[in-house]
Amino acid sequence: MREETFDPTSGFWDDGDWISWDFINELREDYEIREAFPQSTVAVVRTFEALVNAAAEYHSLTGRYLQIWGELGEFYAEIKYGIKRHRPHAPGSDGRLGNDFVEVKTISPEKSETEVLVKRAGNFNKLVVVRIGKDWAFDAKMIDRRKLGKGSGKLARVKWDDANS
Repeated sequence: MREETFDPTSGFWDDGDWISWDFINELREDYEIREAFPQSTVAVVRTFEALVNAAAEYHSLTGRYLQIWGELGEFYAEIKYGIKRHRPHAPGSDGRLGNDFVEVKTISPEKSETEVLVKRAGNFNKLVVVRIGKDWAFDAKMIDRRKLGKGSGKLARVKWDDANS
């Protein structure tokens, strides 16, 4: 085909090839994903985004939240930090990051308090607290277990605002 047959608003002709703006935009989006989540792959991040979009759309249509907060929190920690998750329902921790065992706790948009409770007896060196906002924005903080303190009781209370990343 000759270049005159192509609409310049949908792309451009370069060195014998037609390059669409959609292709350029996809490359740009892939680059932004790799920049934001260097510990993960573009395909895994896009899968995470698809799950979040489906949950948000369900909420928009029904006014109800899908109760998948823990899974979304673990998935986000995986792509953000490169955590290798254990098999489902493995006791002690949710995954590994290098030589550290990691526990992930999630603060959902349904919660009025921005804190989590974590078992002191759990087998973990790092705690990741993931916060999901009402606008479906995700944020996370990683905390060294030593910073949880030696309090009494079976559970440690960690407030989002007190957690240093």
